[in-house]
Amino acid sequence: MPVPAILFPADPLNPRRPDPHFAWEARLLRELGGEHHLVDHDALLAGHAEQAVRRVPQDRGPLWYRGWMLPSARYAGFATALAARGCALLTSPAGYATAHELPGWYDVFEGATPPSTWIPTAASAVPGPEELAAAVARLGGSGPAIVKDYVKSRKHEWHEACYIPELADLASVGRVVARFVELQGEFLTGGVVLRRYEEFERPADGTGGSSGDDSGGGSDDRSGRGSGRAVEARVWWLDGEPVLVGPHPDAPHHGVEPDLTGVRPLVRMLGCRFVTTDLASRADGSGWRVVEVGDGQVSDLPHGIDATGLLASLIAA
Repeated sequence: MPVPAILFPADPLNPRRPDPHFAWEARLLRELGGEHHLVDHDALLAGHAEQAVRRVPQDRGPLWYRGWMLPSARYAGFATALAARGCALLTSPAGYATAHELPGWYDVFEGATPPSTWIPTAASAVPGPEELAAAVARLGGSGPAIVKDYVKSRKHEWHEACYIPELADLASVGRVVARFVELQGEFLTGGVVLRRYEEFERPADGTGGSSGDDSGGGSDDRSGRGSGRAVEARVWWLDGEPVLVGPHPDAPHHGVEPDLTGVRPLVRMLGCRFVTTDLASRADGSGWRVVEVGDGQVSDLPHGIDATGLLASLIAA
């Protein structure tokens, strides 16, 4: 079987070069003897997949993608356009959606991640009061929570569009959800998720990069429940094995060593070839929690990390 190549987004200002954000990965890949090709991310987002992949050689064979996030439907079009050129993404569209969107991975990780429930909805459609009340009841009816969609939260609008201090206050739930949907607009993915808020350990110095996260984790100093971002680890898994463990990209200087004992069998059960898990330790010392799961192709690397082992594993897969 041919050695896999890696696709990177092209620089919008110079389409013959990788996007500056991924240029260092492309350089490292070349040093490892790997091969990369460029795709037009803007064309992918616009639904013009055939145009986006025109620089990928015909009959190239197996491919990984390392780039910006794509909606699941756009990723499916990406895969179809590549298949028409005799190429194959090693993460299928179904596998991408499973790891990328919370409803795809939640059932496998339930019990190891903050309790969550969701309401499917179209972009800009705010769930009604009865739908929200039913979702709140599924989470137990009281206590703090956060709002997000299937992929992202509005963590930088913490009190306005993310954090719900008390689920029993249905009026407050409605306000936060409505503002979240308004701010997400056309970029709302899948629906509205309510996720239990949990307290995680924080750096001793109170630092840790940008506040908030996309999980149910307590990591925002504006919540009144602590200060600084929770210390998280991002673990990169290939075929059920961890190939890179590092800090979260939002706090690249806070290294941690998570316990992967309980996570490894869950990642294998998920059945996706290339995924990431963000892990944080509970503030009460009761153990590690899965903060987020993601598709490894669109998960960012922290600044300064040595990705040699990760890239070498991908081209050897």
